[in-house]
Amino acid sequence: MADARLPGEGLLDAHVHVDLMGNPRQVASRAAELGLSLVDVTVTPQGYGTASRELADFENVRVAAGLHPWWVADGRCGRGDVALAAGLARTAALVGEIGLDASPKHVPEGSWDIQVAALRKVLAATSEGAAAHDEKVLSLHSVRSAGTLLDLLEEFGLTRSCRCVFHWFTGTGDELHRAVLAGCWFSFGEMSLATRRGREYARQVPEGRLLLETDQPAEFGVPGSADAIAASLERAVAVISDLRGHDVRPQVAENGRALLGGIA
Repeated sequence: MADARLPGEGLLDAHVHVDLMGNPRQVASRAAELGLSLVDVTVTPQGYGTASRELADFENVRVAAGLHPWWVADGRCGRGDVALAAGLARTAALVGEIGLDASPKHVPEGSWDIQVAALRKVLAATSEGAAAHDEKVLSLHSVRSAGTLLDLLEEFGLTRSCRCVFHWFTGTGDELHRAVLAGCWFSFGEMSLATRRGREYARQVPEGRLLLETDQPAEFGVPGSADAIAASLERAVAVISDLRGHDVRPQVAENGRALLGGIA
């Protein structure tokens, strides 16, 4: 008997920029029809405010309060934005996209200390608010910076008090091992699985902490497609299943539900 399930049905896209698409409400509505859940990771506190209002009536979309390191590094987010992001991180149940980036391809030279200082403020506030949200979730960016990011998460006790999700993990094997031991989760998508390292890490991480992502859109402001998101997630599941030698779809679907379970 043919599988009557809709593409993407029951799955969670744990890292997608719905609010940066040209048609966020249309994407959210179609995702609901497909039975697809989305975590909209924002890149600025202003983006979080707008997305929280615009997507408030979609139960299948959760909005995370973010401060992307690229925006901090190039000055698009200044001190006032950092303070605002910290205030949001204190109260939000979902925080992200936050993190660090040490790649000269993505950030200006000399921005490292600015990024670290901003992230410390956000993580300190997240830690202060963690007691009120036992299921607080963090979505983390860590390009050439996984070790430092883990240091900071552990300094503020967040690997114990929160569910820390590394998006598109590209650190070393030792850093991956450390993150696994710290209890972190990991989200993989087609782009990360297109690399040898991404495929190997998707094979290695604990299956109970394996999540899916798309990191769409590739270009901000263009219209998005929930059908394209669903198809991308299904292709990612197929690759991971092949890597691990069995069908991981039921487990990653359960992981998505578990990640957000209990969040008000």
